[in-house]
Amino acid sequence: MSYQDILFERDGETAWITINREDRGNRFRLETVREMIDALEVARRDIDCRTVVLTGVGKKFFCIGGDHDDADAHQAEIHYGNAFPVVDLYDLIDKHPKPVIAMVNGFAVGGGNVLAMVCDLTIAASTAVFRQVGPIMGSYDAGFGTWYLEETVGRKRAKEIWYLNRKYSAVEAKELGLVNEVVEPERLRERTVEVCDELADRGALALTALKAAFHARHAGAPGLSRVALDLLVHHYYHTEESKELGRAFGAREAPDKTKFHK
Repeated sequence: MSYQDILFERDGETAWITINREDRGNRFRLETVREMIDALEVARRDIDCRTVVLTGVGKKFFCIGGDHDDADAHQAEIHYGNAFPVVDLYDLIDKHPKPVIAMVNGFAVGGGNVLAMVCDLTIAASTAVFRQVGPIMGSYDAGFGTWYLEETVGRKRAKEIWYLNRKYSAVEAKELGLVNEVVEPERLRERTVEVCDELADRGALALTALKAAFHARHAGAPGLSRVALDLLVHHYYHTEESKELGRAFGAREAPDKTKFHK
């Protein structure tokens, strides 16, 4: 798939997804979200890809949320098959089997702040700014943007961020727990690559299982199913019990119970 709103590349074992709408503050519109979802799925299927980085073009904007002008232009087209899929994007990042890192190069505002927050790790330039603006500009995020924010920074701080709409520097965001590391802008990509290399040295299945465990807490049946499926595929299918039951079923005979797990 060719992309209009994002840049997508594989550099070593890392997939880089970059929002390429600098003239719009790297705001996401319907096409942007669709392309990001597609790129994340490509990275999921790529066996040689170990990590994913999300960022924005330029030095000023990571992402300042949804492009409401574009949404207004497409209002007449909205129907069940064309609903704005940003929640699908957040959910895919959360359940993606590979670590997803937000490399915040500038303003992360509104949906852009939520986008960075739902990533597994966030590395920010010292010049980055974090903010929620919903109540002062006619919007809100009552899903990932509230639940996950409360878990990240605590209930009182989350309400402060949403109700008062203050700006937080990268250092302040790190103190709140929104950011893992703060580096100078000129070292941002270099440090992000170093972290990706660290992750590539970790067990891929172990990281996938850990992501599934974190995801299961909020995802209900789908989250628990992910954990259960990993146990089934990576463990149970390799046991003598599973192999014997499969053999006996195919042969239409009673299984040898001595091979069952004790």
